[in-house]
Amino acid sequence: MDHLLKTTITDLVSENHVRASVLYYFGVKFYDYKLETLEEVCSKLGLDALSVIKSLELVLDEKETTQNQLKAYPPELVTEYLKHAHYVFIKKRLPYIGQLIDGVKDVNFRYKSLSSDLKSIFPMFVEDFIHHIYEEEDTMFTYVERLSKFLVDEKPSSEIYYLMEKFSVQEFALEHEVHESEMEGFRKFTNNYQYCDEADLHIKVLFTELERFEKDLMIHAKIENEILFPKALQLERLAKLKFYDFSKLN
Repeated sequence: MDHLLKTTITDLVSENHVRASVLYYFGVKFYDYKLETLEEVCSKLGLDALSVIKSLELVLDEKETTQNQLKAYPPELVTEYLKHAHYVFIKKRLPYIGQLIDGVKDVNFRYKSLSSDLKSIFPMFVEDFIHHIYEEEDTMFTYVERLSKFLVDEKPSSEIYYLMEKFSVQEFALEHEVHESEMEGFRKFTNNYQYCDEADLHIKVLFTELERFEKDLMIHAKIENEILFPKALQLERLAKLKFYDFSKLN
């Protein structure tokens, strides 16, 4: 603990670039406190040093929810998990990356043009990404949740019938925009997130976060494609069978 407290913010982030995101969530932009120690920054901002250190140490033990765990969830809980991931992407991850891009100032000449391009492109990416996320929640996720509710406690109605006439899980799956492609432009801009030895710490942190975000989007898309859609297809089949059984009784 004492070692971390006496370490400068620059050295902390240099040892592990992900630490910059932890500091950000505590209200600390690492590039504004380059030569100050963690202890000095916590004292200046009134932060609980122990809480900050615990969070910094957790970075090394970051664990992802496994697909095996999600496979045991009913489809409506899978959509809740995915909606929470959407919330984290929109409210935390993207604002942090945007702050990193906006904060790029004096950097090695190799990255001046790239940093300028990112400042122009990133806001458009965010706008398109958020539109895609909300559209998915309003259509696919709402459809899945409605089917689940219908199977549990509802009698067949014209409302659910027309909903199934309007939507199709198979069509959602075929039209699903693979998240990996959304980051293709950033991957090309950054040469697959590779930086030279002379790159500034700010660039290293930014590239690390862009790469982490792309990996998380790929996991997210895999969960949708391999877990949610198969569960939703089964849900849709059961709903149609319920309608069929009900029609035989009338």
